[in-house]
Amino acid sequence: MPTVHASLSLLTPLDWFSLVFFLVCFRGYGYLLEGSKRFGRKGLSRTTHEYRQAWAAELIKRTNRVGDTALIGNLVNSVTFYANTTIYIIAGLFALLGTLDQLVNIASDLPFSRDVPRGLMEIKVLLVLTVFVVAYFKFTWSLRQFNLLTILVGATPENAKDDPDIDAHVERMARINSLAGDDFNRGLRSYYFGIASVTWMINPVMLIAFSSLVVLILVHRDFYSEALKIMSK
Repeated sequence: MPTVHASLSLLTPLDWFSLVFFLVCFRGYGYLLEGSKRFGRKGLSRTTHEYRQAWAAELIKRTNRVGDTALIGNLVNSVTFYANTTIYIIAGLFALLGTLDQLVNIASDLPFSRDVPRGLMEIKVLLVLTVFVVAYFKFTWSLRQFNLLTILVGATPENAKDDPDIDAHVERMARINSLAGDDFNRGLRSYYFGIASVTWMINPVMLIAFSSLVVLILVHRDFYSEALKIMSK
């Protein structure tokens, strides 16, 4: 079993560049969407938050909130599905670490591939594994925040309009709803970049190309999609 230092020494300058490029795309896109005031406020996430505020404002007017809890339950089911699926992917990747020799042989037969030592292939599989572990943590934290949202809905007083602190309660519900939704979106983005990271096993140039493609797809969907135009109207 090669040591970590020995495995890292197998990385070529192109491998290092492609890895850094991937990490910049993976982390940088989150900053573009969420940390940048210039771009983030124009995206689908910000627009969706405004609808969550409207939902919370309407919720307090209803005495029967069964429909609201059903909607939250549907969101929870979606997140739970992805969290469970991610567990299976992680388990499969751990199993893949035990069959690296076969993986090296399979990868070497693919178009545009090059000979990859076993130690280097291990690093590439670990990158994919890390991305999906990140996805799992995002989905499970999203799930917990949706559970907190159900608690806030349950804590909403029946005659909410007469409560002097109801505006703060509405903002709390909208914010926790958005935080849960944002973490769900981060988990989905990790899936996109997880697919891109697989291409590193074939060729580092493909990792650069697919990372760029994923960023372009995400930018289009978050800032220029038909869904954003409809939600904005």
